[in-house]
Amino acid sequence: MRKICMDAFNSSFHYAIATVNKDGTPHVTPIGSLMLGEDRKGFYFEGYVSALSRNLQHNKRVCVLAVNSGKWSLLKSFFRGRITAPPGVRLMGTATERREATEQEMDQFRRRFRMYRMFKGYNLVWGNLRYVREIHFDAYEPVRIGALTRAVWNE
Repeated sequence: MRKICMDAFNSSFHYAIATVNKDGTPHVTPIGSLMLGEDRKGFYFEGYVSALSRNLQHNKRVCVLAVNSGKWSLLKSFFRGRITAPPGVRLMGTATERREATEQEMDQFRRRFRMYRMFKGYNLVWGNLRYVREIHFDAYEPVRIGALTRAVWNE
């Protein structure tokens, strides 16, 4: 599962986190800071996610979509007529309350994005991240693409 998610992140540089607005309509937020850990847990840094934060006040449930959207991967699959690795997964879970990030979480984030520190945009986007929310995952659903994915999901 972790490899599927990392391949997805590496192809698009984000995960999509779905929540529900107060009026029941869906809301999807792209998150680049989601870190998946052990024991079906993860965390993300809260920055620039006002609608996501607002939605979690009344409903803590989330769905994280991780899809490998790399065009070469898809083209190879179409050419071969099969996919050799799962294209993505939906992870369902519950978010916790916002809290201050630990030093270990900050270090993990810095390691993931260290190659971008030299750019101006790094500090503009990620310079003041201090707060995180954990997500405790309790279910998953494979991303299926018809007959192309039957073999990778053993269907």
